[in-house]
Amino acid sequence: MGADHTRPAPSTPPRVRRILVATVVPLFVITVVAALALWPRDVREQDRGGDVPRSHGTVTRVVSEPCPPTPEVPEGTPGMATGPCGTVTVSVEQGPDAGKRVQTPMPAGPGAPTVAVGDEIVLVKLTDPADPTASSYNIAEHQRGKPLLWLVALFAAAIVAFGRLRGLAALAGLAASFAILLAFVVPGISAGGSPLLIAITGSALIMFVVLYLTHGITAQTSVAVLGTLGSLVLTGVLGSLATAATHLTGFGSEEATTLSMYQRDVDLHGLLLAGIIIGSLGVLDDVTVTQAATVTELAHANPGLSRLQLYRAATRVGRAHIASTVNTIVLAYAGASLPLLLLLTVDSRSVSEILTSEFLAQEIVRSAVATLGLVAAVPLTTGLAALVTTAGRGPAGDTAPASGPAPTPRPPADRDSALEALSAPRHAGPSTPAPARWPDPERSTDTAW
Repeated sequence: MGADHTRPAPSTPPRVRRILVATVVPLFVITVVAALALWPRDVREQDRGGDVPRSHGTVTRVVSEPCPPTPEVPEGTPGMATGPCGTVTVSVEQGPDAGKRVQTPMPAGPGAPTVAVGDEIVLVKLTDPADPTASSYNIAEHQRGKPLLWLVALFAAAIVAFGRLRGLAALAGLAASFAILLAFVVPGISAGGSPLLIAITGSALIMFVVLYLTHGITAQTSVAVLGTLGSLVLTGVLGSLATAATHLTGFGSEEATTLSMYQRDVDLHGLLLAGIIIGSLGVLDDVTVTQAATVTELAHANPGLSRLQLYRAATRVGRAHIASTVNTIVLAYAGASLPLLLLLTVDSRSVSEILTSEFLAQEIVRSAVATLGLVAAVPLTTGLAALVTTAGRGPAGDTAPASGPAPTPRPPADRDSALEALSAPRHAGPSTPAPARWPDPERSTDTAW
């Protein structure tokens, strides 16, 4: 996550390093202590007694047949799914029937997989409740393990080939992010913990691990960490205020409603806030790392820039970054909620009623809160980076004198010689190398220089 900035940053004064250590280390300790306090200890085992047995198989034969006529239904009643019809022969590869060939009905209905000979599929074994000895197989879905494995391998190879050691560090950070999400955030919320506290703690833990692992332990990374952490807290506060003002309950999606049926004690309102915070983290660290690196590069390119000049120049870069990132956030949420947006064309209600309904209002709140946190990250991180980068300078903004011999000053006659050459009279002839005389010899040449 984040941008790649490989040029080593200029050395930071020892006093500034001590201040950063005294600020970042306690925050890291607080994050670790909070994670230990919130760590799920009594994770409930899910009752898997009702799970349908699954096994892998390979399609060996497909026979299509005409579908039987459907009974007539009253007008306006949703019709039954029709076609395709037929049987599929599958060679079972797992379970008690491994090595056998079984026949299953051809998958039909909305979302049913389309199978062909040679496809690797997943079978479910259904048992008749009236006669436990009678069972049948049905095709549930395709096996996706191998394609996903090749895609992940291509993804990792591309990152390592382009980023090299930095790419390996980025992959390690990505693995750490998933480990924290799967080992701490998801089990903690599932165990009944506060989703908001767990999301903030988990996001802070991911931020510390990923940023320092990917970008190194430097003052520049510490500034990005502080900017990201401050923006995360602000995003959580804004999210709480926005969801309370709009009276969102968290039941705005089918997934949340289904989850409430299986786990009644999950705080869906807090889960909505947790999703906003975790979703904002990936964009926030990109912006904060970029802003910290921008200030460092500007100071390296022109050491004479004052603190205010550095802030203004880096903020201009941040405005351009925000302008494109805001569009990224909105499109990301819109793409994830595309089926909801399609309801605008089929719902009989007015557009204003649809936009203010729970399922679309929560997407608007997600986008708005994430954008506000992102906008706040630019001045916060840029200001911190300007303070750290210019620390140790004199009152005029000059850097402290370095040890060693002073550089030889440039001869002051260079400018006068150049002006004299430019003002020299022009000789006739096609190959005269001297330039023409200025139209006005008294005119200042500061603009041209």
